[in-house]
Amino acid sequence: MKKYIAVLALLIVCQAGYSQKNVEQLFKEFAKIENTESVKLGKFFMSFAGLFTDTMGVDGIEVYSFDDCPGEVKERLTKAIRNLKDAKYETMVTSNENNSRTKVLVRIEDEMIRELIVLTSGDSNALVRIKGKIKPSDIEQVVEKHGKGEC
Repeated sequence: MKKYIAVLALLIVCQAGYSQKNVEQLFKEFAKIENTESVKLGKFFMSFAGLFTDTMGVDGIEVYSFDDCPGEVKERLTKAIRNLKDAKYETMVTSNENNSRTKVLVRIEDEMIRELIVLTSGDSNALVRIKGKIKPSDIEQVVEKHGKGEC
């Protein structure tokens, strides 16, 4: 009997670990979905944009929107975001408002934000990844500026 309980417990643990994704797996899986709108701006474009505006150390941006995807895809995304576990990232902000859930994760190395991830599910489903060497003080300035309703 103890062997059956041990095997059952092992299967439950394995299943729970299998259903959890890390950030990289999440982006790889959902980037391939049909009807996904995506925009990727790489290092070259960000260098070019830096001539005209302050890019704050951003090297690249990826945006995936799932508004035109079937409901089953949106439900899968919501579940994947809920089960997301990645020790490399810290949760910066979570928000639940008006049928939308938003989670902002950051990966910090050497006191610089190397990645900022925005995950949104509900009415507007999206994955956003911003890579670079961003100073936390730059993020604070943007939040303060937009908090006051400025563009």
